[in-house]
Amino acid sequence: MAEMNMNSNSRKILIRHRGRGAQVWIYLGKMLRMFVYQSDWKVLPMSALIAGLVGMVIRKRFFINMEGTLMSAFAMVCVCIWNGCFNSIQVICRERDVVKREHRSGMHISSYVFSHMLYQALLCLAQVGVTLYITRQVGVKYPAQGLITPFFLVDFAISMFLITFASDMMSLWISTLARTTTTAMTIMPFVLIFQLVFSGGMLTLPEWTKPLTRLTISNPGLKVIATQADTNKRPYATIATMVSKMRNSELGGSVSVGQILDLLQDESNPAMKELRAKELGGVMTVGELRERLEQSATFESLKQEKILEDVTVDDLIEIILESEGLEDVRNFDFGLPGITLGKILSDVAKNEAARSFMETKISHLTTVGDVWNAIIAQGILDQCADMEIGGTITIGELVDMIASNGDVQARRDQVITVKTTLGKVLDLVGEENVKSFLEEKAAEASYTKDYEYTMDNVVEYWFGLFGFIMLFAILSTITLEFIDKDKR
Repeated sequence: MAEMNMNSNSRKILIRHRGRGAQVWIYLGKMLRMFVYQSDWKVLPMSALIAGLVGMVIRKRFFINMEGTLMSAFAMVCVCIWNGCFNSIQVICRERDVVKREHRSGMHISSYVFSHMLYQALLCLAQVGVTLYITRQVGVKYPAQGLITPFFLVDFAISMFLITFASDMMSLWISTLARTTTTAMTIMPFVLIFQLVFSGGMLTLPEWTKPLTRLTISNPGLKVIATQADTNKRPYATIATMVSKMRNSELGGSVSVGQILDLLQDESNPAMKELRAKELGGVMTVGELRERLEQSATFESLKQEKILEDVTVDDLIEIILESEGLEDVRNFDFGLPGITLGKILSDVAKNEAARSFMETKISHLTTVGDVWNAIIAQGILDQCADMEIGGTITIGELVDMIASNGDVQARRDQVITVKTTLGKVLDLVGEENVKSFLEEKAAEASYTKDYEYTMDNVVEYWFGLFGFIMLFAILSTITLEFIDKDKR
């Protein structure tokens, strides 16, 4: 405790001054009383309101995709800076006369500033707790695993606290510069705009302005949150949304047969490779074929057709396969891709095991239905019930077979005018494959080294924010040391 002797009318007066440490607790107690009795506690419900509004906006974006995570990280930085700035923007200037008087009476400026640091740190810590609680309540889903500590919320809370506290100390310094609360509140919007515009993450800045990002709290703040959210590993969802919205867009142009064949044979394209591997057709037994024929209305009408001359079964099949007017019969689909009645009859005609049956003669007075009944009566279908017919072929094999045809090769330079929609093209090559490919490439192009998910990055940004805290604390102390020179 310092002492001072003063002479007044030949009497000695002893004046006692509290030490720096004692003054810290005195002023901290004063600020806590002001928190209760001067309604400084109102900053907490305001923080809850802001957190609720922001949380409802970002809950379906944060930690979901790359651009949504980055925008949400920026929104959280805005919340922290807003809370911090309005905690202390008026605390010094509103009691400037009191500070000046007490300083002349023995108050240590360093004790006064340090007590403000302690009080504002407690206030920022409470605001961070409120913000995290409210955002979780409105639906923001935070990861569980942290990078520095075992818990993500602990890491995230430290980052938010440092951003909020750094902004708080910046405003405290502005409050020491401003002589009135009106001046402080006039300066505040310009400071906020500077912090947000020059954060370096959301807006593309001209090259000559990029050094200004080093003067902002928002720059390391955005980087640390984007890093902890593992932004680089999130999918780039804008591509998928854009592709979906453009499905009905028309595409048109001229393309040669050769260009089409080259595209369809390009296995270096993952989407095309998967398309080429798809199988067409299928395998079915004679027994399954019989069931489907007997349930078919088309075959029922075919059974009424009369055979006009003596023919063998082989002849009858040839008539069905080659006669005009029987296209619908030949193209009858049994529900399996690539399997038609014409293909089945063609396979049967080539089957050596069925040669004796194929040579059976049919009277000209019979109908197809009679022949069918005769076949059933002879038990031929029952004997062959388990025989498999049909087969499969991949799209790639089909394309290669077509491309190797001499007539097709002769037409490689033939130009075809194409008019279609993007949706039909996507259906051909697989929309999800296209989206995944584009998202992967877009994510690679948008990769930011500053957002790498590493402990070194997080610790570096934490130290950067702590540096801002100490810088503004020192500036506030230096500025207030000259308060006696204020001639107001």
